[in-house]
Amino acid sequence: MTTIDTKDIRKIIVACDAGMGSSVMLASTLRKQLMGTGVEVEHTPVNDIPADADVVLCHVGLAARARAGAPGKVLLSFQIFLGDPVVTNLVSTIKKGGTVSA
Repeated sequence: MTTIDTKDIRKIIVACDAGMGSSVMLASTLRKQLMGTGVEVEHTPVNDIPADADVVLCHVGLAARARAGAPGKVLLSFQIFLGDPVVTNLVSTIKKGGTVSA
């Protein structure tokens, strides 16, 4: 299991397959929700996850590819792009403090 303390989260990557649409909306929503926390949110293709990512969010259908492209990173997979409990829990944990595990 990979874990990270929320105080160490500086960059969240929303990884997608095509690079448009729902994942872009999720990244935008996360930016707004995490404003003022010091956490940067970027949107990238699943095959181009940057090495400085602390947490990677992706749809469950892309989890294996994301895991291969970002070994050792906290990888959280979700089923729905807006309102998924995984994403909601991540935002809440970052705001309250604690650890994020995958």
